[in-house]
Amino acid sequence: MDNPQLFDNHGRELSYLRLAVTDRCNLRCTYCMPAEGINYMPERELLSWEEMFRLTRIMHEMGIKKVRITGGEPFVRNGLLDFLTDLAGLKDLEICLTTNGVFLGDYIDALKKLGVNHINLSLDSLDRDRFKQITRRDDFQKVYDNLLRLIQAGFQVKINAVVMQGKNEEDIITLTEFAREHPVSVRFIEEMPFNGSGLVEETLFWDHIRILDRIKSAFPGLLARPFLYGETAHTYDIPGFKGNVGVIAAFSRTFCGTCNRIRLTAKGQVKTCLYDDGVFDLKAYLRGGVSDEEVKKQLLTLFNKRPLDGFEAENKRKGVITESMTTIGG
Repeated sequence: MDNPQLFDNHGRELSYLRLAVTDRCNLRCTYCMPAEGINYMPERELLSWEEMFRLTRIMHEMGIKKVRITGGEPFVRNGLLDFLTDLAGLKDLEICLTTNGVFLGDYIDALKKLGVNHINLSLDSLDRDRFKQITRRDDFQKVYDNLLRLIQAGFQVKINAVVMQGKNEEDIITLTEFAREHPVSVRFIEEMPFNGSGLVEETLFWDHIRILDRIKSAFPGLLARPFLYGETAHTYDIPGFKGNVGVIAAFSRTFCGTCNRIRLTAKGQVKTCLYDDGVFDLKAYLRGGVSDEEVKKQLLTLFNKRPLDGFEAENKRKGVITESMTTIGG
C-alpha cells in the first residue's frame, strides 16, 4: 500500500482534517461548557506534538489538503508555533486556525510569516456586556483589537458566531453590519448540543431558516453564492459590503451529503462525524508501535463504515451527548 486516497463508504472524498491540539480553553462560553469548566485531560494523555505531526503527514499523503488547528483554544498549549512550523514544511498543505482571539495578539506576525493566513475567530457578540455574559470572561476588547489587527495585516478572516435565544439575537444585525466596512466573512451558526451538560434541546428556535430570515429583513438585497462541495456555510453577498455573511446549519445538519472532514480530538479519538462519540483511539494505536502503512489501513477501515449523516451518527452513539465542544475540536 503506497498512498491510498481517503474516500468514505458513500463515495465522499476526505480532504480536510480538523485537528484539536488541546481540550483546554481560557473562556467558559455557555454553549460550550459549564461555568466551572470540565475535567481536562493531563497533557501526557493527549497526543504529543510529534504524534500529531505524524498523523497529519500520513493523512496528507492520503489526500488531506487542508488542516484546521482547533481546540479548546490552541494558544493555551505550549509549543503551538513550533508545531505550525513543522506543518508548514508539508508541501501544498493549507494550514488554518480557529481561535477565540484572546491570546492572538502575540502571534499575528509569526502566523503571517508561516503562511497561516486563514483565521476563524469565535466572536458571538460585538457588545462587551453580552460578550462577558456568553464567555463568562471580560476579554472583549482584546479580541476586538486582535480582530482589527488581523484584518489590517491581510488575513482571510471568518467570524464564527453561535446564535442563542435570549443571549445575542441583536448581534445578528450588528455582526452583519461589521462586514459592510470590513472584508470578513461572518458566519452565524446554529447552537449545538455539545455544552458539557448532557442536556439536548429537541428543537431549536434560532435555526438556519430563522437566522437567514432575520438577515434578509434588514438586508433584502442578499445574493446567494454557489454552495461548494465540502462547505458548511451557505454564504451571501450584500451589495455595497466589503465582506459577506453565511449561515451554518450545524444542528439541522443540512450539509452532511458533501462532508469532506476527518476530526481528530486532542486525546487521539478519530471522529468520522461531529455527532459520533469517537470511533477509534489512534493515540493508543500509535503507541503500540504500528507502522505508517498500518495507520493508513486503519483509517481506510474506519471511513468505510462512516454514517451517512449526523442523525445516523447520533443514533449509533453509545449514550446521550455529554461532551463539551472543547473536547471534540469544534
